[in-house]
Amino acid sequence: MEKKKKVVPKRLQGKVAIVTASTQGIGFGIVERLGLEGASVVVSSRKQKNVDEAVEKLKAQEIDAFGIVCHVSNAQHRQILVQKTIQRYGKIDIVVCNAAVNPSTDPILSTQESALDKLWEVNVKSSILLLQDIAPHLEKGSSVIFITSIAAFQPQVPTAMYGVTKTALLGLTKALAAEMGPDTRVNAVAPGVVPTHFASFITRNSEVRRASEEKTLLNRLGTTDDMAAATAFLASDDADYITGETLVVAGGMPSRL
Repeated sequence: MEKKKKVVPKRLQGKVAIVTASTQGIGFGIVERLGLEGASVVVSSRKQKNVDEAVEKLKAQEIDAFGIVCHVSNAQHRQILVQKTIQRYGKIDIVVCNAAVNPSTDPILSTQESALDKLWEVNVKSSILLLQDIAPHLEKGSSVIFITSIAAFQPQVPTAMYGVTKTALLGLTKALAAEMGPDTRVNAVAPGVVPTHFASFITRNSEVRRASEEKTLLNRLGTTDDMAAATAFLASDDADYITGETLVVAGGMPSRL
């Protein structure tokens, strides 16, 4: 029996959303879902070609999309991202911090200092610095969402240090919810294993993939649509009384620190 296509609600009409690293994978799924729910969306990633292709795909679905090249570790890029968004739309309602790297699969005590610096820089520090630029422009009732990971709860090889940076985002969510409330809600989504290019080192091996599926209670990996739906919920007024929380979207995989 063919699976019915889900009806997407229009909860975000009139909203303006910035999503970092949003030309592929989970990031693109999120920016697409926010756009389908009525938001004007600002797409960004490091490569102009990827930005252009993503914007074209979104516009083909009658989504109001605008693209900007932004390497989140670059201060000038972050400032231009914010400036151009304000010039075009005059406000910002939703920020989704999705950019992340995993430059090393080594155990933590074998990880090169340069890799440690890059992990901290992109996965944690850049989100803080971007929000410092964005905060003065956020509307009352705005929403910030960090994309963390199931790996945040039990970091282990081959994603140990990556997992630790994602654990830091759980704390950042709590701290900023207190700092930015009551006008801005701050939450996080913790995806399970999703077969994207980013996670290909896990999902391309059929045995490893099957082992990951068996760790879930639903006996399947996640999809970008699963993560996008959870993010759109947290961004919407349906989550109006939720802040400082992490929504785990991992098919029932264990998620306790």
